[in-house]
Amino acid sequence: MQLYDTLTRRKQELPPGPIRMYFCGPTVYQRAHIGNARPFVLGMWLRAWLRSQGRDVQLVHNITDINDRIYEAAPGASAALAARATEWYLEDTDALGLGRPDELPKATDFVPQIIRFITELIDAGYAYEVEGDVYFRVARDPGYGRLSGQRPDQVEEQEPNPRKEDPRDFALWKANKPDEDTSWESPWGRGRPGWHIECSVMAEELLGPVFEIHGGGLDLVFPHHENELAQSNALGHDFARIWTHNGLLRFTGSKMSKSEGNIVTIREAIERWGREAILLYFMTGHWSKPIDFSEDTMTAAQARVDGFREVFRGPSHGGGDWEAFAGALEDDFNTPDALAVLHGWRDQELLRRALDVFGLATLADEKEAPPEIVELAEKRRQARAARDFDEADRLRAEIEAAGWEARDVADGFQLVPK
Repeated sequence: MQLYDTLTRRKQELPPGPIRMYFCGPTVYQRAHIGNARPFVLGMWLRAWLRSQGRDVQLVHNITDINDRIYEAAPGASAALAARATEWYLEDTDALGLGRPDELPKATDFVPQIIRFITELIDAGYAYEVEGDVYFRVARDPGYGRLSGQRPDQVEEQEPNPRKEDPRDFALWKANKPDEDTSWESPWGRGRPGWHIECSVMAEELLGPVFEIHGGGLDLVFPHHENELAQSNALGHDFARIWTHNGLLRFTGSKMSKSEGNIVTIREAIERWGREAILLYFMTGHWSKPIDFSEDTMTAAQARVDGFREVFRGPSHGGGDWEAFAGALEDDFNTPDALAVLHGWRDQELLRRALDVFGLATLADEKEAPPEIVELAEKRRQARAARDFDEADRLRAEIEAAGWEARDVADGFQLVPK
């Protein structure tokens, strides 16, 4: 199997033997938006496909629960917010129906190891302490910028501080501030880790100093992953062999972000369109490219989901080129090409096997709703049309209690087993 590698700017062959993967997870301070789901989904899909091919795979997907954003979002209550947002993230990704990664480490569980790693960098001359803060010496790494393509002499200051030796240097440890409620003792005083060192340590502690795949969103190439690579290489660790960076979601042509005001959370997306449509939507775009998220793209995804359902409702007969399907995935995990292959299949057993890689085998198990559930859904539709939303919510709860989900579509409603 080949995957595009950000570091070498070309496809690289996966080595033989076990495949160890580290995918950067969320910084937990709010409900995760649908764009945050893409690296999670890609990691779970890669694991499923490689295991289906007999490979030994371990997937680590971290939780960043120590970060400036968390302290800023909840001064004096960051730990409580991080714990609550972690539960939200697990609930929302569980609802995608793909299972969980093999490891879900939290930064707070690795502070002693982080302190040890920083101490080693200081002893090796790659880091220095200034009034309780510890910084990495970018100038000591002549290859700095190789992942992101930036020239070392053109790197802008990442964390302004007049006490630093070099404006480019980045924080490994940050001294405790008065409004920060969570901190740890260290050789440099009370404080907390910097963002980048957290992932280097969690990856190496769980996967070793060299592993096969490091994934995450394209927005993490710089400075996050550039700094991870510099820290680990400074201690002689090869770190990741292949860097996979997924493209970002675009909402009406722009990056989906809170500042743009166009956030759709994972939870909202699943409630509105269903998990199957979300997963099939992600299949329509190559993982390394940006993908548009809109009413139109999600309506199209729902239509494709319905198309697969119809295949399983009809008779099964021959037809399905597994080699073409596998070839698309082996060549840079090209899910759009794999999806195009699947649309012509009528062999239900083969189709179910293929869809299982993407968490969509449940499409083969769907059944017709009983008349009493259809009647409740029709009453709910009428209540919504009359703007009696309290009654509509009551009927929806009754439908869900019976094991069904009522989804609003253009021509009325759709009933899907829960």
